[in-house]
Amino acid sequence: MSDSSPPRGPDRRSRPVPKSRLSRLGSFGRLAGSVAGGVLTEGTRRLATGERPRMRDLVLTPRNATKLADRLSHLRGAAMKMGQMISMDAGEMLPKELSDILARLRDQAHHMPPQQLNGVLKQEWGQDWRSRFSYFNATPLAAASIGQVHRATTKDGRDVAVKVQYPGVRESIDADVDNVATLLRVSGLLPKELEIGPLLEEAKRQLHAEADYIREGEQMQAYGERLAGEADYVVPELQSDFTTERVLAMTFVAGRPIETAEHESQDFRDTLMTALVRLVLREMFEFGVMQTDPNFANYRYQADSGKLVLLDFGATRPVDPVTADAYRALLLSGLSKDRDAVRSAALAAGFISQTAVSRHRALVDDMIDIVIEEMNRDDAFDFGDRAFVGVLREQGMAVAEDRASWHIPPAETLFVQRKVSGTALIAARLKARVDIRAMILDYLGEELPAA
Repeated sequence: MSDSSPPRGPDRRSRPVPKSRLSRLGSFGRLAGSVAGGVLTEGTRRLATGERPRMRDLVLTPRNATKLADRLSHLRGAAMKMGQMISMDAGEMLPKELSDILARLRDQAHHMPPQQLNGVLKQEWGQDWRSRFSYFNATPLAAASIGQVHRATTKDGRDVAVKVQYPGVRESIDADVDNVATLLRVSGLLPKELEIGPLLEEAKRQLHAEADYIREGEQMQAYGERLAGEADYVVPELQSDFTTERVLAMTFVAGRPIETAEHESQDFRDTLMTALVRLVLREMFEFGVMQTDPNFANYRYQADSGKLVLLDFGATRPVDPVTADAYRALLLSGLSKDRDAVRSAALAAGFISQTAVSRHRALVDDMIDIVIEEMNRDDAFDFGDRAFVGVLREQGMAVAEDRASWHIPPAETLFVQRKVSGTALIAARLKARVDIRAMILDYLGEELPAA
């Protein structure tokens, strides 16, 4: 029996997606006005108490962060996707209360009401699409930035997961990216001198690629072939007869949210994260292709088999050999405990600017020393021990206070680093212990200079 009726009772998470450019622009305008009002109110309050607050402190209040998260969740699409990226990439550098608020964007979104969902499926599958299913649950299993996922059973008995793209998402990508960038500029969070144009153009290209579900289906198939027969991973199988540019169908794979593995044993968590970290290394140094979106929702696990379930391949992109070589140089320098070589490799890769090194050499070297020490532990790296992260955060913020030192690495490096950093966040959530050094040596050990 088809289940395409709306859920009973009020559904507070169901909101229509604004489709037109005008309606989305209006949402950005209301958000900007609301944040500006919050800045004025907070600034007046602080001035009355004798403070001289900075613009950054007035913008990044919990109230404004909540407004930002809620509005981007409503807009979905590229606007929410960029919010997710900011929350993951800058999460370690933001105050915890603000990071927690923005973290909502990583795993929470409003979903389409059934009427809007039905309209999308009619457009993609035809008026009689329901006749192809014996069961279709109109309430999604998950709702994210670009689409929402439904469970269904086809008339021939296949248990499938169907990802349906929100209407208007593809058409609004360019405008959404520009509007988010404008918000960052107006807020004062980004200095006017920082040239972000090339990064924005690359972000638009990446998001357009993610909105092409036929392409994502091909990437999912390719990962399935790369990992075929391996005991640690499960990749859904593409259902091409139900897949279009805006609907992606795959076999339904049972699994639990990866963050709930924090309740499993230490050995289980360690094994699970070892598989994920090894996959990142293989993507960089073996496959030459990487799924660059480490959102928690893109991974699940099976408690009985211990397998890692891989979901969402829209952000898959080639790893530039130059970028892979830059990481290779950084890792080899770190394993060699050569501070000067690490600094040179970080400069060559674009991780830091020459200005930052020239003006803050002592701080930069202190940070490098911490990383070298952590890389060369004799035992497994304990991601649950975050003491050194606080030190790095303080030193990094001290450098960041000097806006002349601000620098944007190459886009290719940023996409790869997002995967690396996001994987570390998952490992930290699970408090996993992983022998990182041994795994790196498996790939690069032969390239280390003789002691």
